[in-house]
Amino acid sequence: MTTIRKATTEDAAVIIDFQQKMAWETEQMTLVQEIINKGVNGVFADSARGQYWVAEDEGKVVASLLITYEWSDWRNSNVWWFQSVYVLPDYRRTGIFRSMYLHIKNEAEKQGVAGLRLYVEINNSRAQQTYEALGMHSEHYTMYEWMKD
Repeated sequence: MTTIRKATTEDAAVIIDFQQKMAWETEQMTLVQEIINKGVNGVFADSARGQYWVAEDEGKVVASLLITYEWSDWRNSNVWWFQSVYVLPDYRRTGIFRSMYLHIKNEAEKQGVAGLRLYVEINNSRAQQTYEALGMHSEHYTMYEWMKD
């Protein structure tokens, strides 16, 4: 039985590990330990930055994600962004993300959130299919970014 819950500071080490694995899997990037430690713990220290959620299977954390907030003046409400989604390889394609998504969508609806958004690597067709199967769709926006090296 999978349990979805808000993460606590006791989950920080697992979340940090997941982020390092994801950075390597998606971009062959090794994260600087001190920076990722401060980044993850910074969310726990200041809830305005976001909230982590985890999925547990028999007491083992098998997935995590971060929800961050975007204020929408058009909707006079927040939009929640899914970020840093990671599911352990053995648990992928088992419905873990679906369970997390539906749980968080329910929480968002209770709190009057305007909507849910995420971004996905342009070549990650498996993830795109998963998101579309959940009723999400790619809209008319294209994302641009500038990131400090």
